[in-house]
Amino acid sequence: MNTTDDNTANKEECTSCEQSNNLDNITEGIDSVVLNNVMFACASCGKEGNSEDMNTCNKCKSVKYCNAACKKKHRTKHKKACERRAAELHDKQLFKEPPPREECPICMLPLPINGNQSMFKSCCGKSTCDGCVHAMMISEGKDICAFCRTPDATSDEEHIKRLNKLMDNGNGEAYSTLASFYFDGGFSLKQDYQKARELYQKAGELGCATAYYNLGISYGEGFGVEIDLKKANHYFELSAIGGHIKARHNLGCLEGKACNYRRAMKHFMISARGGCKEALEGVKRGFMKEVVTKNEYANTLRAYHERQKEMKSEERDMASLLRIL
Repeated sequence: MNTTDDNTANKEECTSCEQSNNLDNITEGIDSVVLNNVMFACASCGKEGNSEDMNTCNKCKSVKYCNAACKKKHRTKHKKACERRAAELHDKQLFKEPPPREECPICMLPLPINGNQSMFKSCCGKSTCDGCVHAMMISEGKDICAFCRTPDATSDEEHIKRLNKLMDNGNGEAYSTLASFYFDGGFSLKQDYQKARELYQKAGELGCATAYYNLGISYGEGFGVEIDLKKANHYFELSAIGGHIKARHNLGCLEGKACNYRRAMKHFMISARGGCKEALEGVKRGFMKEVVTKNEYANTLRAYHERQKEMKSEERDMASLLRIL
């Protein structure tokens, strides 16, 4: 008798759950319809309209207008609030934690921060660490790609031809590598800063953070252009958002020179947590001047050592030693 009562209770409970789930599904459907048809009031004239049909402020994304005329009319009144909100959105993107570092496709360890300790291969479009390149040379005894086993290019022309093929497939690193050849005047190419900047720009648009970093260096140091710290800062920011550790450190230096010490320390802490030794020194100075708290410094120092450990291997140490010798 008790068993029957229990089964009945379970069935009633199950029925109730099903009704509840159905109700939730219906509610979600209604909410979806409402969200897709939200009515907004024009910030200028107050006229209501569907959000998808209205003209949104390009900078702050927080107000809408019924047409371009209202948007233009309201521009003066909205300017200060717009710039404040746009700055908030920009900082939110700028100071978020960067994406993980790219890994060597062979040892699967994060690539070294120093670009001289890894190599971009024009045969397969992969960047491999010096440790894996060194290990390949020892095991095979010849110059072949550690990843795809393709023999190295035998001439400058062949190397550039391989880069052009990668560029045709939209490889940003290939654009950046060719840009560096024009920048330095290497691989039988005449030095051309303007051509280098054009290629770096394209590489950055394809997601190469190093290319934006090099553009920042160009404008910061005046390579082929007049020194423009505003443009340098802009490209360093794009590079830092893409995860470039040294670009982040350079932003900290620029903010420090502008006496924006707290912003400088925020950049230094993010860069140091990514493994940048110079940025860690900046955080240390900030701690001594009480701009950085004891807890912030301790957490940054701990993260720095963890990143350094992740990038370390016997093969990389050996390659580094041979490079010194």
